[in-house]
Amino acid sequence: MLLTIPHDHPCLPGHFPGRPVVPGVVVLERVLAAIEAAHGPLPTLRLPAVKFQRPLLPGDEARIHLEQPAPGRWRFRVICGEAQVASGDVVAGAG
Repeated sequence: MLLTIPHDHPCLPGHFPGRPVVPGVVVLERVLAAIEAAHGPLPTLRLPAVKFQRPLLPGDEARIHLEQPAPGRWRFRVICGEAQVASGDVVAGAG
């Protein structure tokens, strides 16, 4: 799934003045949307491990890579060009 946040996205003003950076929560929102697009609506989700390796800038084109090592569990990577922007795990269910 492709991920691009336009320069006029409402999350950007004030994050950060003079050099806007896409907030991590917006990146994670798109990761969860990619999981639901592939697997349908999901119950409560947990993010037990998330790492942000570099900023994603407005207009950057990134790709969300998903793998499902077990039912109700996903690993994701967000890649922009050759660089990894974020990675982590998503787990369905509470607990």
